[in-house]
Amino acid sequence: MEQFFLFLQKTPMNMVLLGTVIVSGALLLWPAIARLMRPGQEVGPAEAVQLINRRDAVVLDVRDPAEYKTGHITNSRNVPESELESRSKELEKVKAKPIIVSCGRGNRSANIAGRLRKAGFSEVFSLRGGIAGWQQANMPLDKS
Repeated sequence: MEQFFLFLQKTPMNMVLLGTVIVSGALLLWPAIARLMRPGQEVGPAEAVQLINRRDAVVLDVRDPAEYKTGHITNSRNVPESELESRSKELEKVKAKPIIVSCGRGNRSANIAGRLRKAGFSEVFSLRGGIAGWQQANMPLDKS
């Protein structure tokens, strides 16, 4: 170990290179760490389809109505984030079913899934990657 420190002290460039290695390694690990720190569970498009088909999961799209009209998961319900509290009675009807929350890129849905869990919904999942991830997996969107 002493030899390693002596090697680093010989030229300042060695310290810069070591710092670069440490920072780049941390940046490579950051997505995995961030995913572990997110509240709740995430499901990918294939897992979401299984939940919808096998367990009659409800897909809750929290995007604005204009975004929803550009394309959404078939039979999803559009409940914009701003209307979540006012439409809570509508959601109480599906409390016993699994709920998959989707948004544009998956950022908002993780937070909303956490809020729904705090409100007493037991099985709430966030769609990993949101609608963009859904499209990337070549899943169909309903544009009606």
